[in-house]
Order: sequence, then C-alpha cells, then structure tokens
Amino acid sequence: MPISTREGEILTIKQVADYLKVTERTIYRLAAAKKIPAFKVGGTWRFSRADIESWIREQSSLGPGHDAPLPSKGGRRT
Repeated sequence: MPISTREGEILTIKQVADYLKVTERTIYRLAAAKKIPAFKVGGTWRFSRADIESWIREQSSLGPGHDAPLPSKGGRRT
C-alpha cells in the first residue's frame, strides 16, 4: 500500500488499540479525555493514521514524566 494512501487512512478504536498495543478501553478513555487526536462519526470514534503517528512522535519527544510541571528558572534544583 502506498504511503500517501496509508497516511490518509482512518482507523477504528480496535485498530488503534492493536497498533499501540493497549486495550480498546484505554484508547476510548484517551479519546474522550482529548489526550489523543480523534473525532466522532455518527457517535463512533475514528482516528487519522497520520495524526496518530504524529502524536506518537510528540509523545516520544516529550520523554518520561512529561505531565509534570517544569521547574521555574529561578528555582533551586535538588
């Protein structure tokens, strides 16, 4: 399958869960909390493969603990 076609591919919760090796429930929770790029079609969650791949790259670049607040510039580090 050509890359351009794959990038435009729309995935279901099951497909995203399989792709990310997590449960469908995890994907549903992430989508409902707007923590993963998703949209609804007729009340059913759908995902753009290109958006998911971009989201994966963003998550990877943030590293562990990315939800923690950054220390202020004037603060002491211990």
